[in-house]
Amino acid sequence: MDHAPDDGLALRHHGDVDAEPGLVDFAVNVQGSRPPAWLRDRLVATLDELARYPAAAHDARAREAVARRHGRRPDEVLVLAGSAEGFALLPALRPRLAAVLHPGFTEPEAALRDAGVPVVRVLTDEADGHRLHPAAVPAEADLVVVGNPTNPTGVLHPAADVRALAAPGRVLLVDEAFADAVPGEPESLAGQRAPGLLVFRSLTKTWALAGLRAGYALGEPGLLARLAAPRPPWPVSTPALEAVIACTAPFAVAEAHRAAERLAAERAEQAAALAAVPGVTVLPGRAPYLLLRLPDGHGERVRNALRAAGIAVRRGDTFPGLGPDHVRVAVRPRAQVELLVAALADALTEVAA
Repeated sequence: MDHAPDDGLALRHHGDVDAEPGLVDFAVNVQGSRPPAWLRDRLVATLDELARYPAAAHDARAREAVARRHGRRPDEVLVLAGSAEGFALLPALRPRLAAVLHPGFTEPEAALRDAGVPVVRVLTDEADGHRLHPAAVPAEADLVVVGNPTNPTGVLHPAADVRALAAPGRVLLVDEAFADAVPGEPESLAGQRAPGLLVFRSLTKTWALAGLRAGYALGEPGLLARLAAPRPPWPVSTPALEAVIACTAPFAVAEAHRAAERLAAERAEQAAALAAVPGVTVLPGRAPYLLLRLPDGHGERVRNALRAAGIAVRRGDTFPGLGPDHVRVAVRPRAQVELLVAALADALTEVAA
C-alpha cells in the first residue's frame, strides 16, 4: 500500500524517492538527464584542482559572477551548496516564529522544526488559484518563507504581493528555485534590495546539476553573515563554484531563457493533453511542472497503477494543504507525455469501471 507518511516524515519526502530506477520519471523537476556539453567541460576542467581546498579567490569570482547577473554587489551574494544548504542554515537567524506558505516546498519547515523553531502554516486555497494573501501571514512572524513560483502548485505570485510580506524586524525568504524556468523571470525579487529580503536561487533544476549541489543567496551583507555563521570551512566544492560562475554568465542566462520559452510551450501542450483525460483536473501554473487533481478517493490507486505501468509521479499528500488525490508531474518531452496520458487514461478507466 502507498499510505501517506506521518507529518514529520512527509516534510522530508522528495520526488527522488518516487522516481525509482527504471521508471519514466515525472516525479523529479530536473530538466534533462545531464548538463550540457559546454558545462560538463567546465566542470571536468576543475578535477585537477581537487587536491587543493576550494580557494577563496574562486568563491570571490563566483560571487562576482552572480552579482553581475542580478545587478548586485558581491557582498550581497552567498554561494551555497544548493538551496537545501540555505534552508538548513535558517535556524541561525534565530526566528521566534516562522510562517511558511503552503502548499509549498517542505524542506524549510522541516529544517526549522528540527531546530525547535515554532512554525505556523499559511495555507493557500485551490478555490482561488492558490493566490497569496499577505494579510493571512501573522504579524508576529519574524521569518516568512514563500516560493515563487511555488512548488508544487506552480503559481507565480505577483512581486507586489510578495514584497507586501516584508515588515520591520522580519526576514522575508523568497525561494526562487524555478524562477529561471519562467520566460523573462517576471515577478523575481533577485535584483531588488529591501531590509530583511533574502532570495535563494538554485542552479540544479535548469542545468541538471542535482548531484553537484549549487546555488546562492542574495541579501544584505549583514543578513548573509548571520545566515552563514554556522557553516564549516569550505562549504562549497570547487566544481560547484565553477558551475555558479558558468551558469550565471550572460551566454548561459540567454540559453536558460531560450530553454524557458521552450518549456512554457511544452507545458501548455502537456497541460492540454492531460486535461483531455476524463477525471483529470490540471491546475494552472507557470513552473516546469503541473499539479493534477484526480477523482476523489482514487489517487493512491492511480499512482500505483502508474507505477505498475512504469511511470513515476510525485505524490501530493506530503505537501501540507494537499491530499492523496493530488499528484505533481514534471514537464517532459512529448513521447514521454504520451505514455503518461495513455497510462492515466487506462488507470482512470479501471477506476470508473
